[in-house]
Amino acid sequence: MERAAAAALGCALRSPSPSPSPAPQWPPLLRCHRRCPPGPPRPLLPPALRFSQNRPLDMTKGQSSNSLKTFSSSGHSGVRQNNDDLVNGKLLIDCGEEQDCVLGGIVALGKFDALHIGHRELAMHASRAGTPFLLSFVGMAEVLGWTYRPPIVAQCDRKRVLSSWAPYCRNVVPLEYQVEFSKVRSLSPRQFVERLSKDLRIKGVVAGENYRFGYKASGDAAELVKLCEEFGLSAFIVRSVMDTAKRSHNGAAAAINSSDKGQVSSSRVRHALAMGDMEYVSELLGRKHRLVLMVNQKCLHERKKIVLPNSCMLNMPPAEGLYENCDLVNGEYLGPCRVIITSDTIVIEMKDENSLSPNPIQEVGQLGIEFG
Repeated sequence: MERAAAAALGCALRSPSPSPSPAPQWPPLLRCHRRCPPGPPRPLLPPALRFSQNRPLDMTKGQSSNSLKTFSSSGHSGVRQNNDDLVNGKLLIDCGEEQDCVLGGIVALGKFDALHIGHRELAMHASRAGTPFLLSFVGMAEVLGWTYRPPIVAQCDRKRVLSSWAPYCRNVVPLEYQVEFSKVRSLSPRQFVERLSKDLRIKGVVAGENYRFGYKASGDAAELVKLCEEFGLSAFIVRSVMDTAKRSHNGAAAAINSSDKGQVSSSRVRHALAMGDMEYVSELLGRKHRLVLMVNQKCLHERKKIVLPNSCMLNMPPAEGLYENCDLVNGEYLGPCRVIITSDTIVIEMKDENSLSPNPIQEVGQLGIEFG
């Protein structure tokens, strides 16, 4: 997470990469107990489990006050806010007043920063159950005070990546819609699922086994299944895609974060990019990493060389260094090249001096480098 303006360069910088921690034993899959209606067993969607129950709950019934207090699954109170803010605000940023863009679809839930193979797995399971959509949460860094980090996938390149998933999704391109995090951060798990059901009118959800949601991430996958049953939605909980590369750098495994259990994650992609291990990045993404550059008047163009300031980069680059065997595109393939990334500039050296027309950059405005 494309446009005709995106361009690609494929490069190979081989260095050891982080070693994932050993994969934990897979716990028993979630099971539906007393809430399941009698009758023949319903088909499962390996390696995900499907849960559905047509028993809607009306959260507003019996509510006479103008505000309500949110509670976590452990019973601790959350923040107090006006009920109108929870019910009336539009969830989808890019959908319009009717909010019917995902109507009747199966929605994969997550942040989807890297659009890696784990995210692709969620979209694949969504496509097996219905029309697949991705529901991404944006603006978390601003709300939670996190330090800004450039996206792994340029915003203008996300549609291209999702289009490449069609062969995995029954020849359907998953569409992505965004939710402003500030609009949902104070919702309890129940309120969040209620809004998915009543406002977006979806058919079901897909989430990873480690998915957390609701105020202060108080809800987990098991609670998501339970609430979806109550609101008449299907729920598919998908096992994590594990990182089997066993990479390390300088003989030491990488410390990704406290929640790392050896699964493919956006954090692992960022770490691999920071190490400059593009082979490992490609394994995690299921494709070559594409760095998108916005061309401006500061760009220097010679016969075989293009020099741009780092401020032109629209997404996260690999570590500083020399990358051979790259490819450059600007809506069409321009040719092979090598790339030199420094603290100030990015230098693109074409292998064929005839690859560049007199003004290929100004004609498009963007370039893309794919690293192999």
